Amino acid sequence: MHSRLQTPANRIVLLGASNLIFSLRMIIQLMQQHCGSPSEVLVAAGHGRSYGQNSLVLVRELPGIVQCGLWRQLGSAKPMPVYAFLTDVGNDILYGYSPHQILAWVSWCIHQLHQSGARIVMTNLPMASVRAMPERRFMLLRNILFPTCRLSRDQIVERASTVYQGLHTLAERYQLVLYEPKPEWMSIDGIHVSIWKRRTFYRQLFCGCADSGQFLLDQTRKVSDLGRQAKDESSNWQRRPRFAVRRLFGKIQRAEQPSGSLEDNTTVALY
Repeated sequence: MHSRLQTPANRIVLLGASNLIFSLRMIIQLMQQHCGSPSEVLVAAGHGRSYGQNSLVLVRELPGIVQCGLWRQLGSAKPMPVYAFLTDVGNDILYGYSPHQILAWVSWCIHQLHQSGARIVMTNLPMASVRAMPERRFMLLRNILFPTCRLSRDQIVERASTVYQGLHTLAERYQLVLYEPKPEWMSIDGIHVSIWKRRTFYRQLFCGCADSGQFLLDQTRKVSDLGRQAKDESSNWQRRPRFAVRRLFGKIQRAEQPSGSLEDNTTVALY
Protein backbone atom coordinates (compact mmCIF):
# COMPACT_ATOMS: atom_id res chain seq x y z
CA MET A 1 0.00 0.00 0.00
CA HIS A 2 1.31 3.47 -0.90
CA SER A 3 1.67 6.05 1.82
CA ARG A 4 -0.45 9.14 1.29
CA LEU A 5 2.54 11.18 2.44
CA GLN A 6 4.92 9.63 -0.11
CA THR A 7 7.22 12.26 -1.60
CA PRO A 8 6.87 12.74 -5.39
CA ALA A 9 9.78 11.34 -7.39
CA ASN A 10 9.45 14.03 -10.06
CA ARG A 11 7.32 16.75 -11.61
CA ILE A 12 5.65 16.25 -15.01
CA VAL A 13 4.42 19.27 -17.00
CA LEU A 14 1.98 18.64 -19.87
CA LEU A 15 0.90 21.34 -22.33
CA GLY A 16 -1.55 20.85 -25.20
CA ALA A 17 -5.16 20.63 -26.28
CA SER A 18 -7.46 17.79 -27.31
CA ASN A 19 -4.81 15.16 -28.12
CA LEU A 20 -3.45 15.61 -24.62
CA ILE A 21 -6.80 15.66 -22.80
CA PHE A 22 -8.02 12.57 -24.72
CA SER A 23 -5.04 10.51 -23.46
CA LEU A 24 -4.08 12.29 -20.25
CA ARG A 25 -3.97 9.32 -17.87
CA MET A 26 -2.21 7.13 -20.43
CA ILE A 27 0.41 9.80 -21.19
CA ILE A 28 1.18 10.31 -17.50
CA GLN A 29 1.64 6.58 -16.94
CA LEU A 30 3.74 6.01 -20.06
CA MET A 31 6.04 8.89 -19.09
CA GLN A 32 6.36 7.47 -15.59
CA GLN A 33 7.70 4.22 -17.00
CA HIS A 34 10.82 6.19 -17.92
CA CYS A 35 11.05 8.83 -15.21
CA GLY A 36 9.51 7.11 -12.17
CA SER A 37 6.53 7.72 -9.90
CA PRO A 38 4.64 8.99 -8.00
CA SER A 39 4.63 12.37 -9.70
CA GLU A 40 3.42 15.89 -9.22
CA VAL A 41 1.69 16.54 -12.56
CA LEU A 42 0.90 20.04 -13.83
CA VAL A 43 -1.39 20.15 -16.89
CA ALA A 44 -2.62 22.91 -19.18
CA ALA A 45 -4.87 21.27 -21.77
CA GLY A 46 -8.43 21.14 -23.06
CA HIS A 47 -10.34 20.84 -26.31
CA GLY A 48 -9.49 23.71 -28.65
CA ARG A 49 -6.94 25.13 -26.20
CA SER A 50 -4.94 28.14 -27.36
CA TYR A 51 -1.34 28.68 -26.29
CA GLY A 52 -1.79 32.42 -25.98
CA GLN A 53 -5.40 33.60 -25.77
CA ASN A 54 -8.73 32.60 -24.24
CA SER A 55 -10.41 29.84 -26.25
CA LEU A 56 -14.15 29.22 -26.40
CA VAL A 57 -15.47 25.77 -27.36
CA LEU A 58 -19.27 25.60 -27.31
CA VAL A 59 -20.13 27.01 -23.84
CA ARG A 60 -16.75 26.48 -22.13
CA GLU A 61 -13.95 29.06 -22.09
CA LEU A 62 -10.36 28.52 -20.92
CA PRO A 63 -7.44 30.94 -20.55
CA GLY A 64 -4.45 30.72 -22.87
CA ILE A 65 -1.71 28.38 -21.72
CA VAL A 66 0.79 31.22 -21.23
CA GLN A 67 -1.76 33.01 -19.02
CA CYS A 68 -2.81 30.12 -16.78
CA GLY A 69 -1.83 29.42 -13.17
CA LEU A 70 0.50 26.54 -14.04
CA TRP A 71 3.48 28.86 -14.37
CA ARG A 72 2.97 30.42 -10.96
CA GLN A 73 2.81 26.94 -9.45
CA LEU A 74 5.90 25.80 -11.36
CA GLY A 75 7.88 28.85 -10.30
CA SER A 76 7.08 28.45 -6.61
CA ALA A 77 7.48 24.64 -6.43
CA LYS A 78 10.34 22.98 -4.60
CA PRO A 79 13.19 21.66 -6.78
CA MET A 80 12.89 18.14 -8.18
CA PRO A 81 13.46 16.46 -11.57
CA VAL A 82 11.10 17.95 -14.18
CA TYR A 83 9.89 16.29 -17.40
CA ALA A 84 7.74 18.16 -19.91
CA PHE A 85 5.67 17.24 -22.96
CA LEU A 86 4.27 19.85 -25.38
CA THR A 87 1.79 19.03 -28.14
CA ASP A 88 -1.18 20.44 -30.12
CA VAL A 89 0.54 23.62 -31.27
CA GLY A 90 -1.60 24.03 -34.41
CA ASN A 91 -4.93 25.23 -32.97
CA ASP A 92 -3.87 28.87 -32.97
CA ILE A 93 -3.36 28.80 -36.73
CA LEU A 94 -7.09 28.13 -37.15
CA TYR A 95 -7.88 30.91 -34.65
CA GLY A 96 -6.18 33.32 -37.06
CA TYR A 97 -2.98 34.11 -35.14
CA SER A 98 0.22 34.65 -37.10
CA PRO A 99 3.04 32.09 -37.07
CA HIS A 100 5.27 34.70 -35.45
CA GLN A 101 2.85 35.13 -32.55
CA ILE A 102 2.28 31.39 -32.13
CA LEU A 103 6.00 30.66 -32.06
CA ALA A 104 6.51 33.47 -29.55
CA TRP A 105 3.99 31.86 -27.19
CA VAL A 106 5.53 28.39 -27.57
CA SER A 107 9.02 29.84 -27.15
CA TRP A 108 7.93 31.53 -23.91
CA CYS A 109 6.63 28.21 -22.56
CA ILE A 110 9.80 26.37 -23.53
CA HIS A 111 11.94 29.08 -21.92
CA GLN A 112 10.04 28.80 -18.63
CA LEU A 113 10.43 25.01 -18.67
CA HIS A 114 14.10 25.32 -19.57
CA GLN A 115 14.60 27.65 -16.61
CA SER A 116 13.14 24.96 -14.34
CA GLY A 117 15.65 22.43 -15.69
CA ALA A 118 12.98 20.39 -17.49
CA ARG A 119 13.78 17.65 -19.98
CA ILE A 120 11.44 18.60 -22.82
CA VAL A 121 9.74 16.60 -25.56
CA MET A 122 7.48 18.22 -28.16
CA THR A 123 5.45 17.00 -31.13
CA ASN A 124 5.58 18.94 -34.37
CA LEU A 125 2.59 19.65 -36.60
CA PRO A 126 1.47 16.59 -38.63
CA MET A 127 2.23 18.33 -41.92
CA ALA A 128 2.28 15.19 -44.06
CA SER A 129 -1.25 14.16 -43.08
CA VAL A 130 -2.54 17.74 -43.40
CA ARG A 131 -1.10 18.15 -46.92
CA ALA A 132 -2.44 14.75 -48.00
CA MET A 133 -6.03 15.50 -46.98
CA PRO A 134 -8.50 16.02 -49.86
CA GLU A 135 -9.69 19.62 -50.25
CA ARG A 136 -13.32 18.78 -49.59
CA ARG A 137 -12.61 16.94 -46.34
CA PHE A 138 -10.15 19.62 -45.26
CA MET A 139 -12.73 22.40 -45.55
CA LEU A 140 -15.51 20.33 -44.00
CA LEU A 141 -13.38 19.59 -40.94
CA ARG A 142 -12.26 23.23 -40.72
CA ASN A 143 -15.90 24.33 -40.64
CA ILE A 144 -16.83 21.73 -37.99
CA LEU A 145 -13.84 22.03 -35.67
CA PHE A 146 -13.11 25.76 -36.13
CA PRO A 147 -16.36 27.35 -37.34
CA THR A 148 -15.07 30.92 -36.99
CA CYS A 149 -12.02 30.30 -39.21
CA ARG A 150 -12.17 31.99 -42.61
CA LEU A 151 -8.67 31.13 -43.84
CA SER A 152 -8.39 29.20 -47.09
CA ARG A 153 -6.69 25.82 -47.26
CA ASP A 154 -3.62 27.37 -48.91
CA GLN A 155 -3.34 30.00 -46.18
CA ILE A 156 -3.65 27.41 -43.42
CA VAL A 157 -1.05 25.11 -44.98
CA GLU A 158 1.34 28.02 -45.57
CA ARG A 159 1.06 29.22 -41.97
CA ALA A 160 1.35 25.67 -40.66
CA SER A 161 4.54 25.16 -42.67
CA THR A 162 6.05 28.29 -41.13
CA VAL A 163 5.16 27.11 -37.61
CA TYR A 164 6.50 23.64 -38.46
CA GLN A 165 9.88 25.08 -39.44
CA GLY A 166 9.86 27.42 -36.46
CA LEU A 167 9.44 24.50 -34.05
CA HIS A 168 12.52 22.91 -35.60
CA THR A 169 14.44 26.10 -34.86
CA LEU A 170 13.21 26.14 -31.24
CA ALA A 171 14.15 22.48 -30.83
CA GLU A 172 17.69 23.20 -31.99
CA ARG A 173 17.99 26.29 -29.80
CA TYR A 174 16.87 24.53 -26.61
CA GLN A 175 18.21 21.06 -27.48
CA LEU A 176 14.84 19.41 -26.94
CA VAL A 177 13.38 16.32 -28.63
CA LEU A 178 10.97 17.14 -31.49
CA TYR A 179 8.83 14.21 -32.63
CA GLU A 180 7.37 14.10 -36.14
CA PRO A 181 3.88 12.44 -36.23
CA LYS A 182 3.56 10.20 -39.31
CA PRO A 183 0.31 10.04 -41.31
CA GLU A 184 -0.36 6.44 -40.30
CA TRP A 185 -0.84 7.51 -36.67
CA MET A 186 -3.47 10.14 -37.43
CA SER A 187 -7.25 9.93 -37.62
CA ILE A 188 -9.40 11.03 -40.55
CA ASP A 189 -9.19 14.68 -39.49
CA GLY A 190 -5.40 14.69 -39.88
CA ILE A 191 -4.70 16.42 -36.53
CA HIS A 192 -5.80 13.93 -33.87
CA VAL A 193 -4.02 10.68 -33.10
CA SER A 194 -6.26 7.74 -34.03
CA ILE A 195 -8.20 6.42 -31.04
CA TRP A 196 -7.08 2.87 -31.90
CA LYS A 197 -3.39 3.82 -32.05
CA ARG A 198 -2.96 6.20 -29.13
CA ARG A 199 -1.25 3.82 -26.73
CA THR A 200 1.19 2.55 -29.37
CA PHE A 201 1.88 6.09 -30.59
CA TYR A 202 2.71 7.54 -27.17
CA ARG A 203 4.59 4.43 -26.08
CA GLN A 204 6.81 4.72 -29.16
CA LEU A 205 7.22 8.45 -28.63
CA PHE A 206 8.39 8.19 -25.02
CA CYS A 207 10.47 5.07 -25.59
CA GLY A 208 12.27 6.94 -28.36
CA CYS A 209 12.86 9.86 -26.02
CA ALA A 210 14.25 7.54 -23.36
CA ASP A 211 16.57 5.92 -25.89
CA SER A 212 17.85 9.36 -26.89
CA GLY A 213 18.65 10.21 -23.28
CA GLN A 214 15.93 12.85 -22.97
CA PHE A 215 14.20 10.87 -20.23
CA LEU A 216 16.06 8.92 -17.57
CA LEU A 217 15.72 5.15 -17.70
CA ASP A 218 16.07 3.33 -14.39
CA GLN A 219 18.75 0.81 -15.29
CA THR A 220 18.54 -0.77 -11.83
CA ARG A 221 14.87 -1.81 -12.19
CA LYS A 222 14.55 -5.45 -11.17
CA VAL A 223 12.55 -8.13 -12.96
CA SER A 224 10.24 -8.29 -9.95
CA ASP A 225 9.27 -4.68 -10.65
CA LEU A 226 7.67 -5.55 -14.00
CA GLY A 227 4.41 -6.71 -12.44
CA ARG A 228 4.12 -3.48 -10.47
CA GLN A 229 4.90 -1.50 -13.63
CA ALA A 230 2.06 -3.21 -15.51
CA LYS A 231 -0.30 -2.51 -12.60
CA ASP A 232 0.73 1.15 -12.46
CA GLU A 233 0.09 1.53 -16.20
CA SER A 234 -3.48 0.33 -15.78
CA SER A 235 -4.23 2.25 -12.57
CA ASN A 236 -7.33 4.42 -12.59
CA TRP A 237 -8.18 7.87 -11.38
CA GLN A 238 -8.90 8.15 -7.68
CA ARG A 239 -10.09 11.67 -8.44
CA ARG A 240 -10.51 13.11 -11.90
CA PRO A 241 -8.89 16.55 -12.23
CA ARG A 242 -11.03 19.67 -12.62
CA PHE A 243 -9.99 22.95 -14.19
CA ALA A 244 -8.54 25.53 -11.82
CA VAL A 245 -10.44 28.23 -13.70
CA ARG A 246 -12.96 27.96 -16.49
CA ARG A 247 -15.96 29.91 -17.69
CA LEU A 248 -19.06 27.81 -18.31
CA PHE A 249 -22.24 29.40 -19.70
CA GLY A 250 -20.61 32.72 -18.88
CA LYS A 251 -20.07 31.87 -15.19
CA ILE A 252 -16.57 31.49 -13.75
CA GLN A 253 -15.90 28.21 -11.94
CA ARG A 254 -12.83 27.54 -9.80
CA ALA A 255 -11.31 24.42 -8.26
CA GLU A 256 -8.42 24.11 -5.79
CA GLN A 257 -5.34 22.34 -7.14
CA PRO A 258 -4.19 19.64 -7.28
CA SER A 259 -7.69 18.43 -8.04
CA GLY A 260 -6.90 14.95 -9.40
CA SER A 261 -5.00 11.88 -8.25
CA LEU A 262 -4.03 8.41 -9.42
CA GLU A 263 -3.80 5.23 -7.40
CA ASP A 264 0.01 5.48 -7.05
CA ASN A 265 -0.37 8.81 -5.16
CA THR A 266 0.40 10.87 -8.26
CA THR A 267 -1.36 14.24 -7.96
CA VAL A 268 -2.69 16.14 -10.98
CA ALA A 269 -3.29 19.90 -11.16
CA LEU A 270 -5.29 21.04 -14.20
CA TYR A 271 -4.98 24.67 -15.26
